[in-house]
Amino acid sequence: MNMNRIFLFLILGTVAVFAGGAIEGEVEKQALNMSAIVMFLLFVGGTLGITYWAAKRTKSAKDFYTAGGGITGFQNGMAIAGDYMSAASFLGISGLVYLKGYDGLIYSIGFLVGWPIILFMIAEPLRNLGKYTFADVASYRLRQTPIRSLAAAGSIATVILYLIAQMVGAGKLIQLLFGLEYEIAVVLVGVLMILYVTFGGMLATTWVQIIKAFLLLSGATFMAVAVMSHFDFDFSALFAKAVEMRNTETLDIMSPGGLVSDPISAISLAVALMFGTAGLPHILMRFFTVSDAKEARKSVFYATGFIGYFYILTFIIGFGAIVMVFQNPAYLDMAKQAISGGSPIMGGKNMAAIHLSHAVGGDFFLGFISAVAFATILAVVSGLTLAGASAISHDLYASVFKKGKADGMAEMKVSKIATVCLGLVSILMGIAFEQQNIAFVVGLAFAIAASANFPILFLSMYWSKLTTRGAVIGGSLGLATAVALVVLGPIVWVDILGNAEAIFPYKYPALFSVTVSFVGIWFFSITDSSHDAEKEREAFEAQYIRSQTGIGAEGASEH
Repeated sequence: MNMNRIFLFLILGTVAVFAGGAIEGEVEKQALNMSAIVMFLLFVGGTLGITYWAAKRTKSAKDFYTAGGGITGFQNGMAIAGDYMSAASFLGISGLVYLKGYDGLIYSIGFLVGWPIILFMIAEPLRNLGKYTFADVASYRLRQTPIRSLAAAGSIATVILYLIAQMVGAGKLIQLLFGLEYEIAVVLVGVLMILYVTFGGMLATTWVQIIKAFLLLSGATFMAVAVMSHFDFDFSALFAKAVEMRNTETLDIMSPGGLVSDPISAISLAVALMFGTAGLPHILMRFFTVSDAKEARKSVFYATGFIGYFYILTFIIGFGAIVMVFQNPAYLDMAKQAISGGSPIMGGKNMAAIHLSHAVGGDFFLGFISAVAFATILAVVSGLTLAGASAISHDLYASVFKKGKADGMAEMKVSKIATVCLGLVSILMGIAFEQQNIAFVVGLAFAIAASANFPILFLSMYWSKLTTRGAVIGGSLGLATAVALVVLGPIVWVDILGNAEAIFPYKYPALFSVTVSFVGIWFFSITDSSHDAEKEREAFEAQYIRSQTGIGAEGASEH
């Protein structure tokens, strides 16, 4: 594999995360889809029933934050997959394959790049050292107040930015699929999210994510099998037909495209994906829901399998859409075709998978896939909200303000209040950002997770010389650098603020901000000769033994 192909792989794989954040661009409101609404109501009714069941079993802070630690590795792996596979990635990736062909495959597998780090270096030590949030691990041998404050700030910033993207995506998706108004869709998602998390906690959120993952994988599998059945399950026949229908002088769908602008951007995006995924608070929080480190490792193994399988399906779905939708008048916008030529599909490029679902399964299956797409957003925002509420209640209220002496029920009450507040903020921000270019929001969320969350978490587990001073200064520098470079970069400085040229030339700052964070943590730690620093270094050996063996680790509670 030559260097150009490596860079192509890196940039396509990492752009996928940002592409998967929310539905971008203009959308067209569709006709009211009654079958989709009926199935959506069935899903909502079922998940609200689960929330009622979970509420009766959620009696302590441990139940609320981690479902009592009683989720199995398989269940947690399915829930992580449900948390990670967004509706926009389902529609966006399949839409990209429909438009560009081969490049979409690299987009798809790019989503998996960060998971080996989590599997081999994060999951087990995190479960052995932590209790409710990743700040428990970062502050294990360091001073609680400054470390938890910084970790909570990074978590809350990541969660809010990610929530904005998801809420804007929800509104646009419902315009596309259900024919409802944007504001109604955003409020609906926000209210349901508040209900799931406030009353059911992690147990309800987990089962919403498991059900959503099962439905999404089942629906995508049916679509892929239905497409392949038309070609006697011969992939070469599918690709040959797609090439025949889609190739032009300017587009070869079986060749990689020219999406690499330069090596720096490619590497920076790769850093954002790998380290950003390993620093997302709602993903890290899921490892505390299992009974022990062995189940945590199983969780990542299963999640990686489910996610990888899903993105392979999107590749088949995209090529199936080329064959069955591209030249089918039933799915084309004839008015736009008359104006611009080509074959524009109704509702825009993100509708390729939706139209394919109708082509292979009729109105009933169209309704099913539409409802599943909406359920997907509900699952993702529920996990995000719970992670944000936990940072506020557990890290800030219980550990910083109450110095670890907070009553468990009081902490849970604060978490529920925080959930309602986060829900209201996300609804208001989702409505306010409707017409904005939110690509930078998703990019900034991953940059913060990679620059502020991951370095502190990783070095606290594996570097004996880490001190509180180094972690706080270095992590703060990484956070500030990520925010500053996004603002000074092309998306905000040129596209949003209207300046002629960006001060910082690259769209994604992770290579620079993560470097600043690691170097800052290293420098300010090794130059720290305080008495507290010596004690923190001496405490590393006991922490490392626990992280690797699980001796003394938090166990699952009995129900």
